[in-house]
Amino acid sequence: MESDVNIQVTVVYSPSPRDVREVNLSLAPSCTVLQALQESGLLQLFPLIDQQTTVVGVWGRKASLSQLLRENDRVEIYRPLTVDPKVARRERFAKQGARTTGLFINKRAGAKAGY
Repeated sequence: MESDVNIQVTVVYSPSPRDVREVNLSLAPSCTVLQALQESGLLQLFPLIDQQTTVVGVWGRKASLSQLLRENDRVEIYRPLTVDPKVARRERFAKQGARTTGLFINKRAGAKAGY
């Protein structure tokens, strides 16, 4: 009787920054990550997602498409990075200016710059 009960799974994809698509599904207990992706409809809605090469994860941990899902799992579809995080940090730092970030925000009265 336990096998007749469906499990609740959430599939999440962010096609662009600050745009998150979330689909809640009720699936069979022996469902895989690939079956959840197909059932969610996100593969049809976003044709750029290639189900064979796209990296997916369950709760932030990389997962294979054949991994079995459990109750309340969150399947995440990852998109490739468009900017190297190190380069983005350097650009933000340059734009903000050295005197307004990190250790330089709070200065003691009468102290030299950077202390």
